[in-house]
Amino acid sequence: MNPIIEKIYQQARINHKKIILAEGTDERIIEAAKIIRNQKIAELIVLGPHSDINPESSNLIDQFTQTLFDLRKDKGLTLDEANKLVKNPLYFGTLMVYLGLADGMVAGAQNTTLDTLKPALQIIKTKKDSKLISSFFIMETNNINIGEKGILFFADCALNINPNSEELAEIAIETAKSFNLLTKKTPLVAMLSYSTNGSGKGEFIDKIKIATNLIRQKNPDLIVEGEIQADAALIPHICDNKFPGNCLGGQANVLIFPDLNSGNISYKLVQRIANANAYGPLTQGIKKPINDLSRGCNVQDIITTVAITSVQ
Repeated sequence: MNPIIEKIYQQARINHKKIILAEGTDERIIEAAKIIRNQKIAELIVLGPHSDINPESSNLIDQFTQTLFDLRKDKGLTLDEANKLVKNPLYFGTLMVYLGLADGMVAGAQNTTLDTLKPALQIIKTKKDSKLISSFFIMETNNINIGEKGILFFADCALNINPNSEELAEIAIETAKSFNLLTKKTPLVAMLSYSTNGSGKGEFIDKIKIATNLIRQKNPDLIVEGEIQADAALIPHICDNKFPGNCLGGQANVLIFPDLNSGNISYKLVQRIANANAYGPLTQGIKKPINDLSRGCNVQDIITTVAITSVQ
């Protein structure tokens, strides 16, 4: 295990937050829950008909129904519809987090990203200083010469389809904060493109240049470079050749993709071709952490995502 991931586990044990696993009928979740409890990584609440809490028969249903109705009635939600929704473990778990009965939630082993995060977008919403909720992946590779000893943060690979320059800037700033929070290291942010330092022209490149300038205006202490190609962002001699005088030195550890297509394709390619561990999508810009799992996740992915959620 990468030493950075080990430190996240250590911090999770110190925090020992109350985390919900919403899919208590999944065998991977059941196995992960045993390990998490045995290793004291977090205090767990597992949702399901034969788990810690059954959302369909809980004595919290009436309270949750009223809460959800109050939050969504302006959007046309009826009381009967709210009553049906709160029996869904994803809504039930999100309401537990919203009401302070838990610190965070992890789901997605059986549900899509949209289904997992939709209740959070509707109920918990963004932090005061955030305009949008975005996502990132922690990529754990075996190449210790890449990123932070093999660790890279990729964003946004799950939520924002085609962010504009302002949104792209916010995604980068939030991902840099997430990197610092979880690794305790300095983020080196690369705003990725098919062009490096003006080698190409066009509106897609202009979007990234504007975003990079916005980041520097909003957070002048953040080390960021763009637009830059992936090889120049990660390989020192290529970086020096393509972009003399840049501030990354080919040592980027946070990679910001221009759109969801490029981000999602890239993380899956790195995961499968490089045999990397991909943890996420992890949310940022949200008041309380609700994190997603890939439906192809394994037990270790679940355990690590719970640890990350606890640290967040």
